[in-house]
Amino acid sequence: MQSQLSKNIFQTILYYDILNYPLTSFEVWKYLIAENSCGLGDVVEALEKRDIEKYIEEFQGFYFLRGRKELVERRIQNDKNSILKYKIAERVVKWLRFVPFVRMIAVTGTLGMKNCEKDSDIDFFVVLKKGRIFTGRLLVTSLVHILGKRRYGNKIKNRICLNYFITTENLEIGRQNLFAANEYSFIYPLFGFDAYQRFSEENIAWIKKYKSNFEYGDLMPAKYFVEIESLQEKIQSFFESLINLFWGDRIEAWFKRKQIEKIKRNPLTYKKGGYVEYNDENLIFLPEPQGEKIFQKFQEKLKTS
Repeated sequence: MQSQLSKNIFQTILYYDILNYPLTSFEVWKYLIAENSCGLGDVVEALEKRDIEKYIEEFQGFYFLRGRKELVERRIQNDKNSILKYKIAERVVKWLRFVPFVRMIAVTGTLGMKNCEKDSDIDFFVVLKKGRIFTGRLLVTSLVHILGKRRYGNKIKNRICLNYFITTENLEIGRQNLFAANEYSFIYPLFGFDAYQRFSEENIAWIKKYKSNFEYGDLMPAKYFVEIESLQEKIQSFFESLINLFWGDRIEAWFKRKQIEKIKRNPLTYKKGGYVEYNDENLIFLPEPQGEKIFQKFQEKLKTS
């Protein structure tokens, strides 16, 4: 390939090929893996040049590596799969918005990309009030379990995976790499738009180091977004005040001790290559994170392409 832009386009399509996700020309531009930004017209023009047509194909407006045409039908089907999962997530969030100390709930992973397989789970990203992360985590997890939607054991399909909690004062993602840039450029808020806007502001700078054209869009009104209502705010505020009145700090400290003890007893906490954090700002439990595996595949495919 002659131009740097063509190389960047090829690398972008190659990366998303690993995720089984063909891209439209607009998406190639928006999620372009590049240090320097460029115009949409430049990307559209480059996609039509011979030097890149040797490596990629187009079908029904989607671009993908040559020989991977089946990804188009797969993405269309996964988009349909995602509709059901968004409706499930929305119903759960309508209950979780009443939970004390919850400030934002968003979906990430394949559902954020609307690229879910039929049997996949639903990844929730939860923001809790600073100083109440352990109390909030227990309340959120308990309610999702009561609703019969928590993922555990072999119960995976359409279940809520609760493995990522942070606080309102710690909105910048700690692990900043290409995988995380993709993960949080597709994050989709279901509740707590004010916190989402602050999250966007905290993370846009480092994401643009990997995806120079990327910008967070204005998602309001979003299709599956659950609005904050006056009654909901009053109920949530009442329970928060009640907990804080009756030794809220002591309750938090007790939950912190018990949860950390449980995390330390879990063998998966010590799994090689895992990403586990448990402190007053982060409760992250990813014993098998996919980022490193995907990056390795990406590097290997670049070498052989």
